[in-house]
Amino acid sequence: MAILKGDFTKEDPWRIFRIMSEFVDGFEELSDVRNAVSIFGSARSKPSSKYYKIAEETAATLVNSGYSIITGAGPGIMEAANKGAKKAKGESIGLNILIPIMQKPNKYITKRLEFKYFFCRKVMFVKYSKALVAFPGGFGTLDEFFEVITLVQTGRVVPFPVIIVGREFWKGMMDWLQSALLPHNMITKDDLKLFTLVDTPQEVLAAINRFYRK
Repeated sequence: MAILKGDFTKEDPWRIFRIMSEFVDGFEELSDVRNAVSIFGSARSKPSSKYYKIAEETAATLVNSGYSIITGAGPGIMEAANKGAKKAKGESIGLNILIPIMQKPNKYITKRLEFKYFFCRKVMFVKYSKALVAFPGGFGTLDEFFEVITLVQTGRVVPFPVIIVGREFWKGMMDWLQSALLPHNMITKDDLKLFTLVDTPQEVLAAINRFYRK
């Protein structure tokens, strides 16, 4: 679309105000969140799928241990986590993203925020989470997972547990990390300790508890 000369609302400086408002709203709305776990995963997972059911149980297990749940507010794994949290009578937070292919927030959210910018939304996930749990997913899940472990690796955030669920699903990625990145010194053996691979809700909770006991 052509931009009219002098039309300030169509220029980059105008976006700064939208970005600022997303940060301010996020900080204000989530300021009382003290003990939350963010759960990521595919929006395409169906309620009948194995990982949907595990995500729902994981969220309920975490709520019963005193945690709130934060997701990306959408369907699939996000819906499963919000559903598990709400059924367990816990706080079920959804950070919805406004994208051209409209994401409809799921019905199990008890507190919802809207974001236009992915990077503002990611800040909220990291800032207000005691742990991040990634279930099987696509590009979005991979983006969130790798950005988080990069922040931990580079010391840009205080270390916290990063957990991926599904040994069978993530096996290919793990093999690639160890057979391609590690031999070429792109990562170190210690970098592979930045996250924990598990299969069950109980293992998720145990990994979080073990991290904070240290």
